[in-house]
Amino acid sequence: MDKVIAVVFNNETRAYEGLRALRELHHDGHITLYDDAVVVKDASGNVATREVSDGSVGTVVGLLTGSLVGVLGGPLGVAVGASTGTLAGAAFDLSRAGINADFVDEIAGSLLLGTAAVLAEIDEDWQAPIDGRMEALGGHVFRRNRIDVEDAYVARQDAAFRQELRALEAERQQAAAERKARLDVKIAETRHALQEKQGAVKARIDAIKREGEARIELLQKQAADAREETKERVEGRLAAARAGYGRRSETLHQAWELTKSALR
Repeated sequence: MDKVIAVVFNNETRAYEGLRALRELHHDGHITLYDDAVVVKDASGNVATREVSDGSVGTVVGLLTGSLVGVLGGPLGVAVGASTGTLAGAAFDLSRAGINADFVDEIAGSLLLGTAAVLAEIDEDWQAPIDGRMEALGGHVFRRNRIDVEDAYVARQDAAFRQELRALEAERQQAAAERKARLDVKIAETRHALQEKQGAVKARIDAIKREGEARIELLQKQAADAREETKERVEGRLAAARAGYGRRSETLHQAWELTKSALR
């Protein structure tokens, strides 16, 4: 299952040991590591990035890791919006993936002065491999499942404007002459808004395609290099990734086609 994790350690040295352990688990096929970074909180309370992915994993797909680094080390310094349920800045990307402020607050609350954390996007079949290695190093693991709520949000917005356009066009057919002119203005405005939403759907389709291809390519390489005892698990993750991105693309393609039809 696709997840975002943070592992907090008492010092930077242990964090690097934790990072090496994650990469070893990836190499052995126990997990799939899409992206990683190490952040450190100094004596003044500033959070800085010490290391990001070394290229052995998929740096092009690690958008959420970068967003998490941005929230922890950005101008706000720590988590934002825990009391209101809102996120700002880089955390907006996290919220679109179903990663809420509570998760960021948990990490920020454990990232004390002089401590360090490994941040990563992973796919794991069970938690034992990571938990065992991290706990042996004194690490505290935080996890959240990645849920692409943005797909549903984009599709719902698109559907809402399609529904509004149909309602206005139906009303125009029944309207008196003096009312039709006003409805024509509203219809034109709604069509323009729908065209913009259609563009957002297309952009989301393209983003899913890029991310899906990058993750599938990484999983294919990992499967080819995996040991016999973990190869089947990696191939299972690969099959799940293909199916997942296929479903997401199909949902948005349907929305795009319906919008294209509505705008004819």
